Amino acid sequence: FDSTNQFHSLTMKFIAAASLVGTAAAFTSSQNAGRSVSALNAEKSPAMPFLPYPENLKGYIGEDIGFDPLGVSNFFPMDYLRESELKHGRIAMVAAVGYAVTDMGLV
Repeated sequence: FDSTNQFHSLTMKFIAAASLVGTAAAFTSSQNAGRSVSALNAEKSPAMPFLPYPENLKGYIGEDIGFDPLGVSNFFPMDYLRESELKHGRIAMVAAVGYAVTDMGLV
């Protein structure tokens, strides 16, 4: 029974020491601090400043603010996305009117 307690005690001490070493490593300076990294210097989206500007949105519609957080424009053509947005917006407007008409008891 003592050997099991000693093993668990040693394991817990090792885990505690390892976590302290990992925490201390977070406060050390990076070796790349003086160098520029191209991903960090990329043009940022005005809509979401922590994301790069979506390449497929450049010059598509006048003064676009670059809102594409999921990168959908990388997988579908912009014409298709614009047409889909208009179609689904119109369907949502008709659905709102249909909900109001049904709620009022007209249908």
